Amino acid sequence: MIETDLLGPDDRDAWERLFRAYLDFYGRSEPDALYERAWAAFQDGTRVHARAARLDGQVVGLTHFFVHPSTSGPDVCYLQDLFTDPEARGRGVARALIAAVTEWAKEQGCDRVYWNTQASNTTARHLYDKVARDTGFIKYQIDLPKGP
Repeated sequence: MIETDLLGPDDRDAWERLFRAYLDFYGRSEPDALYERAWAAFQDGTRVHARAARLDGQVVGLTHFFVHPSTSGPDVCYLQDLFTDPEARGRGVARALIAAVTEWAKEQGCDRVYWNTQASNTTARHLYDKVARDTGFIKYQIDLPKGP
């Protein structure tokens, strides 16, 4: 059975392994300081949040999310990152994490939960099409130079 809960201090290594795999999937490489900063923020739990999915007590999935204001209604929850260990895929891990974030967002009074994915991520989109609706929006982005 899949269980979801907040990441605790003992989950640091499992979380980092999965988060690095997630970033690798998207072709990104980040400095160690990013992992330190993110982990500290998740443990603080005020601005950004993280949940783990566990099978037989082992962390096999993660999600990162946060609430932000909306100009046209109540706050909304952005599910920023979602990743399942390849060995655990097809067992409901991502679905359980999305459900856990959705329930958490309801408890926070959010109006909706939303996320982005690449159009080419057909495996994930197969699930997303079952649990959410495609709003048809296209994402545009301006990358800014890194600070000193």
